Amino acid sequence: MNRQILPKLLASVFVPLVVWSVIQPESMKVWIAEMTPVLAVFIILVVTYRRFQFTNTAYVLMSLWLYWHTVGAHFTFALVPFDFFNDLIGSERNQFDRVGHYVIGFYAFPIAEWLVRRQYCGAGLAAACGLAFMMSIACGYEIVEWLFAVMEGGDAGIEFLGAQGDVWDAQKDMLADTLGAVTSLILFWIMRPDRVAVRNAA
Repeated sequence: MNRQILPKLLASVFVPLVVWSVIQPESMKVWIAEMTPVLAVFIILVVTYRRFQFTNTAYVLMSLWLYWHTVGAHFTFALVPFDFFNDLIGSERNQFDRVGHYVIGFYAFPIAEWLVRRQYCGAGLAAACGLAFMMSIACGYEIVEWLFAVMEGGDAGIEFLGAQGDVWDAQKDMLADTLGAVTSLILFWIMRPDRVAVRNAA
């Protein structure tokens, strides 16, 4: 698909999804807290689109988290109808948020792509930076969740924290983020988007 078409198509799906998500969410406080980083990422991608266009693969990977998180913000992650998957793996816990953490790890791919295509470093170091960045984001987000839960308290704080009674929730979330990053970087190494961009420009 033409590199000019796919990002616009992905955005055209995201915008109505946000509109649906904000209509009578389970908790407006949770929705605002969950959607703030999502909308910030989307706005950054739109504003910088003319100056730097990622490969289609990167846009697809980034859109997965935007979509997933927007759905989770509407229901709150613990209440998203996800029984088919939970039953499939035999889990009593709603794993929608865990999958979301895995998916956000995919942002390691565009980070590495940006670094190599801007010629800031080689592919190996770019991949390492992508992994380190996503691991730091994972850690930082868990701290933000904790602070929000403490300051907000009540049901909104509990729902945003999303631990669902798991004392190791934060550690498992960070592991899911890391595994998602590793997965996307394997794809990065196979596809080498810097070489794809060079061929497309030729």
